[in-house]
Amino acid sequence: MFKKVLLVDDDELVLNSTRRYLEGQGFNVTAASGGEEAVAAALDFKPDLVITDAEMKGLDGFTLCIALKETADFAKTPVIIISGQKISEEDVLTGYNTGADDYILKPVSFPVLLAKIKAVMRRYEGVAEKTEKITKLGMVIDPAGRTVTVKGAIINLTRKEFDLLMALITEEGRLLSISYLLETVWGYDPASYNDPHTVGVHVSSLRKKLGAAIGARITSVTGHGYKLE
Repeated sequence: MFKKVLLVDDDELVLNSTRRYLEGQGFNVTAASGGEEAVAAALDFKPDLVITDAEMKGLDGFTLCIALKETADFAKTPVIIISGQKISEEDVLTGYNTGADDYILKPVSFPVLLAKIKAVMRRYEGVAEKTEKITKLGMVIDPAGRTVTVKGAIINLTRKEFDLLMALITEEGRLLSISYLLETVWGYDPASYNDPHTVGVHVSSLRKKLGAAIGARITSVTGHGYKLE
C-alpha cells in the first residue's frame, strides 16, 4: 500500500492545504516548495508516490520527473504532475513522455486527486503481482522490472507505453475500447475524457519502438479500439 507521498508545489497555500487533506486520508506526507528541494527530500524520505506541480521556478515538474525516473532508486516511483497553465494536448503528452504516471489539469478537487492517486496505486500494485516474465512475439517482458527486451536489446518505453503494452498483452486477442484503455492505462474517467488521439499517439509510438514485425500485430478497429493479434 502506498503511504509515503512527496508533495511538490511552490504555492505555499496549495502545498499546505493539499498536505493537510492527504494527511487526513492517512498518508504520510513530506512537502517541498521546489524541484531542487524535492530531489533532496526524495533521497531522505524515499516516497512511494510523488505529486508535483508542473510550473515551478528552477527545476519544474517535467524536469523533476525526468530526474527522478533517471535515478535508480526512483525509477519505479510513480509521479503525478498537476498543471494549471500547461494544459494543451501537447503539454499533456510531454508530461507522459517524461515518465509521468498521470497528468491532471487544474482546478482539481481533493476527492478527484484522491481518486487519481488510488488509480495509480492500483496499476502499480497490479503489475507488482505479476512477477513472472512474459515471452511473446519475440519480446521478453519483465513486469516487475518494467522492461521489454527484443532480440537481446532493451526497448526504451515510456511508462504509459509499457502500461499500454501490458494491457494489450494480458488481453491478447480482445478488442480493447478507447474508453477501456483511457481508464485502465491513464486512469481517466471516460465520462469526462474520451479523446482517441491520446491512445492513438501512444500506439503509434509503441509500434515504432517494437519494430515493424511486432508493431503490425497491434491492430486497430477505427472508432472502436485496439487489440494484439
